[in-house]
Amino acid sequence: MTKDILSELPAGAFAKQDADDDLAFYRPPRLVTHIDEEAVAALTRCYRARLPSDGRVLDLMSSWISHLPSDRQYSIVVGHGMNAAELAANPRLDRTFVQDLNRDPILPLEDQSFDAALCCVGIQYLQQPVAVFGEIRRILTPGSPFIVSFSNRSFPTKAVAIWQALDASGHTALVRLYLDRAGFADITADVLADGSRSDPLIAVIGIA
Repeated sequence: MTKDILSELPAGAFAKQDADDDLAFYRPPRLVTHIDEEAVAALTRCYRARLPSDGRVLDLMSSWISHLPSDRQYSIVVGHGMNAAELAANPRLDRTFVQDLNRDPILPLEDQSFDAALCCVGIQYLQQPVAVFGEIRRILTPGSPFIVSFSNRSFPTKAVAIWQALDASGHTALVRLYLDRAGFADITADVLADGSRSDPLIAVIGIA
């Protein structure tokens, strides 16, 4: 599906150096943060400003921490990830599920059952990004934000080839393209941290 929708991208754009089973790669829990404290603080400020109060939030490609503001409560936060132990250690998650989206992009969630969705520093690993983003749009209520944030960090053997070939501005354009092809509207990009004093962090936001 992604190959046809993104036909302007080169052949092999979504290939990975390590094509072995992703669930096996992520089996050992990694209870670490993948961006530094300044970048985390910037992302939390973004979430505080953009997430609806008492809304239903999906944290896609989550881990043991969601970077949600501690002074805000949401009616439910559902976490998806690749490691059950990491998800179980996340105190903000009310419900979790493990799923390899590269094998199966269909989310086991009802239509229009969430008011916001997040994807923090995981977009570089998706091999069917438009299919996954289409699922996100399906499960969001109209007008809900999907916040996709990314830095220059990755597990390089698991990041797709097109991501590794691009710089930050290219990454931003690529994520905007994914969102557009999945049907999101009012797509904006914000530099949350410019990298001068912390890890760089960009958020691209689409509205369902």
